[in-house]
Amino acid sequence: MQQSEVGGMVHDHVFLGKDHDRNTRRVLWVVLLTLGMMVGEIVAGLVFNSMALLADGFHMATHAGALTVAAVAYLLARRYAGERRFTFGTGKIGDLAGFASALVLGLVALGIAVESVLRFLDPQPVAFSEATAIAILGLLVNLLSAVLLGPDHHHHHDTHDHVEHGHDNNMRSAYVHVLADALTSVLAIAALLGGRFLGWVWLDPAMGLVGAVVIAVWSWSLMRSASSVLLDMANPHVEGEIRELVEEKAGVQIVDLHLWRVGPAGHAAIVSVVGDDADDVRRRLKPVHEVVHLTVETR
Repeated sequence: MQQSEVGGMVHDHVFLGKDHDRNTRRVLWVVLLTLGMMVGEIVAGLVFNSMALLADGFHMATHAGALTVAAVAYLLARRYAGERRFTFGTGKIGDLAGFASALVLGLVALGIAVESVLRFLDPQPVAFSEATAIAILGLLVNLLSAVLLGPDHHHHHDTHDHVEHGHDNNMRSAYVHVLADALTSVLAIAALLGGRFLGWVWLDPAMGLVGAVVIAVWSWSLMRSASSVLLDMANPHVEGEIRELVEEKAGVQIVDLHLWRVGPAGHAAIVSVVGDDADDVRRRLKPVHEVVHLTVETR
């Protein structure tokens, strides 16, 4: 049995993605912005007695916590990137943070829904004008945060950044939190304006219910994508590409194949083949750029 790594040379296992450090800075800025706005919204929600504003504020509070987790995950992933005990690198720390954030987001959705139902049953007077002004300020902070966290079209890694952002569950988690906040801010403003000018007090708790449903849906999709990485689920597209390239040569057969994501930058693969030598298999798999750590075994 013959095994082939990279010609026996020592190599690193840093699969963090090219924009790792820049992402860290952007997340830290958003955390600071969100913390400041969240305190303002919760205090204003209590003073002006607005369910819409309170929900938006507490929603932001959980996000500030989740964004802090995301920022810490980046720092830890960078700090431990060279440690041998993380045998496939620290790229999954971001996925773990994304999963935890999504779980918190789901619980927040449940809390907002329960509180909204209670407000339906027992309507409360609201200081609509003042609350609306704070909600608009909250929306502006959310939009600024989204610009900081979103795909950066002015950066020289433009195409790469956009692709990588979509696959980085940590940044995606932070971005989804900010978008969810922006949505609840818009709903809060609409509900407060409706209550102020139309006298529809029920709009305040209705906003809470609608926001809760949307947040829960986002939470579920994020948990699914992050958990697939944490559970080492294979990417069918990449797996199919590997099988096709290896077995296109007559008499060559894959007898065992393992493929899993090791971080935002790509996948690791172990390919066991019969009827070919390791170097030839490695050469044919060169075009599969998603695989950043390849082990070929011949039997």
